[in-house]
Amino acid sequence: MQSSVLTELFLPFSLAVIMFGMGLSLRVEDFKRILIYPKAVGIGLLNQLVLLPIIAFGIAKAFSLPPELAVGLMILAVCPGGATSNLITHLAKGDSALSITLTAFSSLITVFSIPFLVNFSIAYFIPGGEAKQLEVVGTVVSVLFITLIPVALGMITLAKAPKLAEKWDQPFRKISIVFFVVIVGAAILKEKENLVQYFIEAGPASLALNLSTLAVSFLMAKWTGLPFRQGLTIAIESGIQNGTLGITIAATLLVNSVMSIPSAIYSLLMFGTAALVILWGNKVASASKVSN
Repeated sequence: MQSSVLTELFLPFSLAVIMFGMGLSLRVEDFKRILIYPKAVGIGLLNQLVLLPIIAFGIAKAFSLPPELAVGLMILAVCPGGATSNLITHLAKGDSALSITLTAFSSLITVFSIPFLVNFSIAYFIPGGEAKQLEVVGTVVSVLFITLIPVALGMITLAKAPKLAEKWDQPFRKISIVFFVVIVGAAILKEKENLVQYFIEAGPASLALNLSTLAVSFLMAKWTGLPFRQGLTIAIESGIQNGTLGITIAATLLVNSVMSIPSAIYSLLMFGTAALVILWGNKVASASKVSN
């Protein structure tokens, strides 16, 4: 498969399919939950949309990442959580309703924040103008077409034909997993000659971003008095990013495969930490049942 076919057609199409599958489980009521959980949603969005990019910026500086990898880490940080975070929250016995609500709102907001934050990162880490910047209006339109519009179509399917949505839900989940694996694999394969060096350079930073956002988000939720399940959910939403979108932005919109490496590495590492979070959540849930 030629890189032009991969970046111009397969990546956007695959992401659209994944987002449509996510939409099959979303209802309008999910957006109304901000009235039910205003504190939890506010803290969750603050962590995901503000603290996460700040932490990523600090890590990129602290680890002295090469410019393109630093921008790649920032691209990952400004992406919303994806459908994977909803699944992990469910498996960890977290608050699934809150998880879906945070995913829905962050996906909506980041459509407009991504081009500005990515362009800031490019201007800061690659100030000479050698790297292509995102065209703001074009990026907003592109992200709309590959994320929000497929999600909206999935939601419409669920609202108008719930039985069909239920029938499609599991197949689309399986297809999404396949596409996710292919996208991450393709990003890694594209830079296979430099992969070991990139993993040495970007691997520790990607892991640090994952662990620090999980920890900071959970501690902030705890500090503000939120219950354990909501704190766990906010941590997962902040620590499990949409690596597929990060790869698509880097490889398709910026046409820079090196910038996609942090998202690819992060996507692999996050499943290891997610497994630990799932075990922790189930342990706390079991202990809670025993004490009751």
